[in-house]
Amino acid sequence: MLSGSRSHNRLRGVRGPVLAASAVCLAMTALAEPELEEIVVRADASVAAMQGKAGSVATVDADAVSLARASHVHEIMVRIPGVWISRGSGQEHLAAVRSGVLTGSGACGAFLYLENSVPIRPPGFCNVNNLFELTTEQAAAIEVVRGPASALFGGNALHGVVNAVTATSAEGWRASVEAGPYRYLRTRVTGGDAGWRLDAMSTSSSGYRDDTGYGQQKVHLGAEGEAAGWDVVTTFTATLLNQETGGFVRGFRAYDSDARRSNPNPEAYRDAWSARAASVWRRDLASSTALTVTPYLRRSSMAFLQHFLPGQPLEENGQDSAGVQVRLGGDGGWRWTAGAALDAFDARLSQRQEGPTRGSPFLVATRPPGTHYDFSVRGLTLAMFYDAGVDLGTGLEVVASARLERNGYGYDNLHLDGNTRDDGSACGFGGCLYTRPADRDDAFTNAAGRLGLYWSTPGGRGFHLVTGRGFRPPQATELYRLQRGQLVTDLDSETLRSVEAGMRGVGERLDYEVALYAQTVEDLIFRDANGFNVSDGRTKSAGIEFAIAWNAGSHTLDVAGTHARHRYGFTRDVGGGERIMDGNAVDTAPRWMGSARWRFETDRGVSEFEAVYLGSHYLNASNTARYGGHRLLNWRGSWDMSPRVRLFARLMNLLDVAYADRADFAFGSYRYFPGMPRQVYAGIEVKLFE
Repeated sequence: MLSGSRSHNRLRGVRGPVLAASAVCLAMTALAEPELEEIVVRADASVAAMQGKAGSVATVDADAVSLARASHVHEIMVRIPGVWISRGSGQEHLAAVRSGVLTGSGACGAFLYLENSVPIRPPGFCNVNNLFELTTEQAAAIEVVRGPASALFGGNALHGVVNAVTATSAEGWRASVEAGPYRYLRTRVTGGDAGWRLDAMSTSSSGYRDDTGYGQQKVHLGAEGEAAGWDVVTTFTATLLNQETGGFVRGFRAYDSDARRSNPNPEAYRDAWSARAASVWRRDLASSTALTVTPYLRRSSMAFLQHFLPGQPLEENGQDSAGVQVRLGGDGGWRWTAGAALDAFDARLSQRQEGPTRGSPFLVATRPPGTHYDFSVRGLTLAMFYDAGVDLGTGLEVVASARLERNGYGYDNLHLDGNTRDDGSACGFGGCLYTRPADRDDAFTNAAGRLGLYWSTPGGRGFHLVTGRGFRPPQATELYRLQRGQLVTDLDSETLRSVEAGMRGVGERLDYEVALYAQTVEDLIFRDANGFNVSDGRTKSAGIEFAIAWNAGSHTLDVAGTHARHRYGFTRDVGGGERIMDGNAVDTAPRWMGSARWRFETDRGVSEFEAVYLGSHYLNASNTARYGGHRLLNWRGSWDMSPRVRLFARLMNLLDVAYADRADFAFGSYRYFPGMPRQVYAGIEVKLFE
């Protein structure tokens, strides 16, 4: 049973529909058909098709997504080299793509999250947990571009891009139900016809740790057809998450103690919803050219208790946004695409603390109850871009891409200016912590580029050499959510310069890909020792990534690995009493990480063993605390019990290892999100009718 926290009633309400759907699923078993559908990924929805071969793009296909049946996006992303999605409480997460795990209000701006190549959030108002707004559980493919991709996809594609591709057609109707420990229950329904498709999912769990239950629902509808000579694909996605959130457990190796099931913050919660609609209109023109116009609409809202801050203020935020992308391209004597994009948003954020802060006199005086922030931001992004590939013969292609983008913000403070209390009075100890700048406008103009070579040989091998520049503008929360008397920020956009060389090969039994890269981030935005948001940091990274797939009949071995070094390139005192030294390792950035899978397939079933490795790494910027890493073993399988019924199961953390999903060191203490012990999940999938 869940405790009496505020999420309890919502979660209990989720279970009724879930159980009803389960009953329908089982009742319709007799109507099932044996074959699984073939899912086709559309070129207009794929970033891999846009990126081309001059760079590193990894794709997790529909079969892998279906077999993994991930209960958290982390479980599917371990298949991709250079990527680490650090699991938080419930569906929360932090991301790393050729980087350390990034934190802070604007860290989400370093990664661009797309659905069918359309951004799910406006460029200046991201959220670090954006991935739970994607329908990764029922995607036709999950694609990741590693390295700067702003030239092709725009601001926020600093370190890379994650794209969830959805299908727009189906072969009949399918339903599944899956159950596991801690009252885990998930139902999924997929159905449609040649011109449309519906995917729906509902998941609930009481949580492994105390008071960490959640309910999550996602629905996606896609349709394709023709209108007035245009090929049209329209999609709609809605997501809902209600979760009780667990806080860090504290103490060295607390994840391997009786504290691992505890929750120091049973009062914490996160409620979030999102809705998106997009329509892709494509028309073939003369001379092997095509025009594509993609308008889209987005809305999202979130409320969460900031249990990690003294005083535990409640943040509420939301955004309404719309945009359009226009692309004109051809593939005659040479491949080319040119276009423009417009994205506008209206966002709001408030932070309010109900009661007095507990702690030292300094904390009590500087973190008063009442409203800390209340502001709105209107943003407009305008961009022009092109991408071209010229075949020089003998398998050699030159690629060049460029983008010019301007991000403008209009900030409106809806509360008192300055760093006063809610009633306008001054705080002790030199002033309140929270500072509200006066109304202002800001704009950032950035350019990104990519230049590369790709050489393919008749034997199925390919080699690429590419250099690129990416950027991400400051986020609204970095510009206007200030502290300690900083009345005005003077931030620059972060930029990343990269050079990469790689090779790949495709054979009858062996496929492989290797990439070596070196990159530098300039104007890194961080909070200094005075609590000011500044943009004069620098990091340097270099690494090697590899992916190998070996097939021998019914046996397949997949290996993905990364060895990288991420280092700070500046010296500075920063928040929390830490000091960064030039040459220090970036915190939460393992040198080694990887995974391997051995899969055995028969006509009636699949069995897959998976090993996941996360190397040792520092937990703070001053490099005084470390997490030793971990090794996990998982198993997944499915079996066609009959031509009409498919059974599936997952055994996660098979060896029952005690580990941390996320490790941290702050305020003089080790802090962890404990990983779950051994878990067994099982379910059934049927095809309902044609």
